[in-house]
Amino acid sequence: MPLIEVQDLVKEFQRPRQKNGRFSAFRTLVSREYDVVRAVDGISFSVDAGEVVGYIGPNGAGKSTTIKLLTGVLEPTSGSVHVAGSAPSRNRRENAQRIGAVFGHRSQLWWDLPLVESMKLLAALYDVDPKAYRSQLAYLDQVLGLDEILPTPVRQLSLGQRMRGDLAAAFLHQPSVLYLDEPTIGLDVHAKDRVCGFIEQVSQERRATIVLTTHDLADIERLCDRVILIDRGTVAFDGPVKELKASYASERVLKVRYEAGGSDELTLGQPLASGTVVSAAPGEVSLRLPAIASAVPTALSEIGRLGHIVDLSIEETSLEEVIKQVYSARRAAAR
Repeated sequence: MPLIEVQDLVKEFQRPRQKNGRFSAFRTLVSREYDVVRAVDGISFSVDAGEVVGYIGPNGAGKSTTIKLLTGVLEPTSGSVHVAGSAPSRNRRENAQRIGAVFGHRSQLWWDLPLVESMKLLAALYDVDPKAYRSQLAYLDQVLGLDEILPTPVRQLSLGQRMRGDLAAAFLHQPSVLYLDEPTIGLDVHAKDRVCGFIEQVSQERRATIVLTTHDLADIERLCDRVILIDRGTVAFDGPVKELKASYASERVLKVRYEAGGSDELTLGQPLASGTVVSAAPGEVSLRLPAIASAVPTALSEIGRLGHIVDLSIEETSLEEVIKQVYSARRAAAR
């Protein structure tokens, strides 16, 4: 049975209708006329225990709204959300015990207190046994390197240090589900690697179920086997990352260096049996090839006639390019 089940989920918001003309701001303020904005439009998916799922889409697609529905912060307009069999918005206390959440720059730590005092307060709020608290804090110190920052007031922590503190706070009571909404936003390379390492470790060692939203698609490729791609409040794709790339990454680029010696050289745009030349120089050529097994051997055979091949590399289509193709295809179909 899935740990998280979402069925035909809809969330609508009312927005005051903007008035025009004289005193428009005042008239809008006192108006009772509203436009209905549908942020989430009939989304359905399920997540099994122990899965790490990337939940991605452009700004305004409905990612954060969905996370708030999953955590119980918002109540659905229609449809249903169940986490471990219960509705989060109707069983907030019970749901809070089994989930942890990190919302980007919105910290759950006490600004003026040392980080360790925030941990003690959260342990008391979640009724964590003192022995379990010490054990979990030691584990989080091992994973996140907390020892050096525990005595420091939260306001004095760097962004990367505070994010480590927020992750520790979210996992202190050993929740079965973690919702991470843009946890690496604004972080430097070292801090981002620390956060990704934490996600990898708790998913493997503690079998935590993780729903990750991010604009950093390198994080998705590193951490997630499955991705749910949403667009305008609807699911555009739900499946393995490899399947997404296989469905939309129809081409790859082959770069070859060879010992140029003859007078024959390839030229830009020249069509070959294997593909098309996208760049060419004496002793170097790049070909755009279809993503089929036979294309590379055919291309190497063609280039081998020009000279001895000394080096080659294959560039797969990036996940970012694949997602652009998905959105372009959906926009074209909607016209």
